[in-house]
Amino acid sequence: MRRGDLVLFGSVAAATVLFALLPPFWAFLASSAFISALLVSSVGVVYGRAGMVSLCQVTFAGIGGWVVGYLGVATAVPYPVALVLGALAAVPVGVVIGLPALRLRGVNLAVVTLGFAVAVSSVVFVQGFPGARTNDPVTRPGLVAGERGFMVFTAAVFLVVAAALLATKRTRLGAAWEAVRHSERATAALGLSVPFIKLSAFAVSAFVAGLAGGLLAAQLGFLNARNVEPVDSLVVFVIGVFVGAHHVGGALLGGVLGSFFPELLRRLSIPQDVGPILFAIGATHILAQGGRGLAEHLGRRRPAAGGDVVVLRPEGGAPTRHRADPGRDLVLRASGIEVRYGAVVALEDVDVEVAQGRILGLIGPNGAGKSTLVDVITGFHRPDAGSVTVGETVLDGLPAHRRARLGIRRTFQTERTVPALGAGDYLRLAAGGHLDRAEVVELLAFLDGPDPDTPVYAVDTGTRRRLEIMGCLAARPTFLLLDEPAAGLTEDESLRLADRLRQVPERFGVGLLVVEHDIDLVAAVCDELVVLDFGRVIGRGAPDEVLASDVVAEAYLGV
Repeated sequence: MRRGDLVLFGSVAAATVLFALLPPFWAFLASSAFISALLVSSVGVVYGRAGMVSLCQVTFAGIGGWVVGYLGVATAVPYPVALVLGALAAVPVGVVIGLPALRLRGVNLAVVTLGFAVAVSSVVFVQGFPGARTNDPVTRPGLVAGERGFMVFTAAVFLVVAAALLATKRTRLGAAWEAVRHSERATAALGLSVPFIKLSAFAVSAFVAGLAGGLLAAQLGFLNARNVEPVDSLVVFVIGVFVGAHHVGGALLGGVLGSFFPELLRRLSIPQDVGPILFAIGATHILAQGGRGLAEHLGRRRPAAGGDVVVLRPEGGAPTRHRADPGRDLVLRASGIEVRYGAVVALEDVDVEVAQGRILGLIGPNGAGKSTLVDVITGFHRPDAGSVTVGETVLDGLPAHRRARLGIRRTFQTERTVPALGAGDYLRLAAGGHLDRAEVVELLAFLDGPDPDTPVYAVDTGTRRRLEIMGCLAARPTFLLLDEPAAGLTEDESLRLADRLRQVPERFGVGLLVVEHDIDLVAAVCDELVVLDFGRVIGRGAPDEVLASDVVAEAYLGV
């Protein structure tokens, strides 16, 4: 845990002690703040970290509160156990409501989740909560029966959850949430299952919200439908966006705004509706600025221009421990590939072969079908005809993340690294977590990368493009497909990249397919070229022969 996080946790503990010395009313408000902070934290998981819009967090809280109320009335289960069971009960509901997120995004997903919240409220919550009609409140244990003791308990629950969510940031799952938020295609290309990542975010988010609901049920004694109205989820989401709920400090700020700000408005005789309006204005401003909340805006420090990013330089020696099965002699084949979009033929009877330890260049004018072919080989597009094999293994029908796990990695025309991660953490995510620091430093040095602790957002575009290649190599692939790796690089950077790419097959045992418009790079790097034009192969052979062809010159160079 970083020093700043320790200071924040210590401040929360000190504030809890302070409020424990104040009158019970202030302890009640502090309890409300911690409960609200948990709800906001649940938004931080599903939206702030995984990038999915969920407008049913209060509904998850209502499910947790309903189960706690039922266990309190119908059983003798102790309250702390009931609290955990209530949170667990929200998890499968979170997974079910997360299923639409596998295909829906943005506004469409927001509509579905809000519709779920309205349906549950109309069908379940309007019927009443256990204990409400019989006036049987949720009983708190003796130590937390009073407002001060319960406030300390809610603070402890929040701190435990906050510490756990903070710890996930250093795990593969936490990094995967950030990756899927930034790009689902790039996440699949890293060998990660996008459906599992999305559903896990909804599950964790529902658990945290369920805890908040169980605490709210104990704070109020029992709940009613007005405590968990669907519109409250909108307010919680807006607050989460405004404060940056994926940070502990942001969640705490959201909790304070959700509980103390309405009390301030009441004391100033200002209508309560003003609060959500102000939160919405703040959230709109944050989104317009492209930010991720107040907490991130205040906490992020970028290196000064020209200055604090340390670039690692190679010291010589081959990083042979990254070599992928050097004894194997595999060939990646795409045979008879056809892709049609209605009457438009993107690829027609295309055959390419990439041998392990060799470099194949794929060139052609814009719209020739190069990126489409890369999508077909890596599993992002299903061809209308043809087959993709590695050795004797047929890959047809396998999704992108399964092909990535089998050793076929790729980059994209526009870099798709994960800005929220450090350079070293990004490589570990791409590699599956099996890299020690020495290996990370060695890989970064090979392609003139930054120090492992440098945030990805702090480096320039050229370095990010190299980081994407480093991530692929870190996974020890058998074949690597680079889609315009020199795009956006300066001439000097392109020359250095060409020198490094030429070393990749021998050092890493990888077969390379390079899609590129930089003819100088292609001529310097590739062992063989394939030329596409209007989806057809019009040239194949050694670089010098292919580039000297009149047919290729006319199609590709316009001569």
